[in-house]
Amino acid sequence: MIFPEHCKNVGHASSRPCDDKVYFLSRYLLRDAEGGLEVLEVEPNPGAKGMMRPLLSSRVLATRNEVYRYPEKVNLHNRTRLVELALASGYRCTVFTGHDEHQTFVLDPDLSGFLQIHVYDVTPPRPALSACIRELEAAGMFGDLSVQFCHHVRDISQIPADVFPCRAAGFTRTLDADPMHGGEQVAGCLTASQFYTECYGSDFTLINICPLEQVAKEPFIARCCRSEREGIPAWSGYTGAVVHWGSEPVKIYEAVRDLVRRWRAK
Repeated sequence: MIFPEHCKNVGHASSRPCDDKVYFLSRYLLRDAEGGLEVLEVEPNPGAKGMMRPLLSSRVLATRNEVYRYPEKVNLHNRTRLVELALASGYRCTVFTGHDEHQTFVLDPDLSGFLQIHVYDVTPPRPALSACIRELEAAGMFGDLSVQFCHHVRDISQIPADVFPCRAAGFTRTLDADPMHGGEQVAGCLTASQFYTECYGSDFTLINICPLEQVAKEPFIARCCRSEREGIPAWSGYTGAVVHWGSEPVKIYEAVRDLVRRWRAK
């Protein structure tokens, strides 16, 4: 796969105002061809001076019949998404235009070298960790990591329980707002179990909904309401990252980057 690290290395050529010279940062050219674009790899003369420099060599990487121009403007920093879109196009090469009119391309798209990170969360209410990672990814915050996220979000409304954790999730009978009478099936976690035991005794059955209990693949990131678990590097033998239930985006961002660093250093 060829996917330029930065759009500054990609130029667009529609004419030759400087003869065969190219911009000194250009490593690739998108050149207008009859009925489309072709993609070239170019080598400006490093010994020359000035912004426009003579070519030492050039070669065609993709002909116009192999190139697809993606019709919508995209975030060029969301690199994983661009590779996915390029794969879906069915062409060898897909050219993308950013919101700022810069351009780049993906040639022979391939995700096999991308690290897959497993995200464990629950809903309702909003799966805050999963949603935050999607938003950070869409903003291009993980673009340089070459990672994919696989989201495992458990819908706890489908659990056959009598009591759920809190009213914020829209449930009608919850630990935070209703008295318990004993014998209930409680959808909760260690915190819910401790709360019930301290207030009402031990006559209940716990259905554990903690995202950490779902972890079955690595590397992973999961959220948990237990502050003592925040930041631990593994769970049940799986390498991962644990963030607190209400972690802000910057902590989630840092946790993902640290996880990738640790995993690739193994």
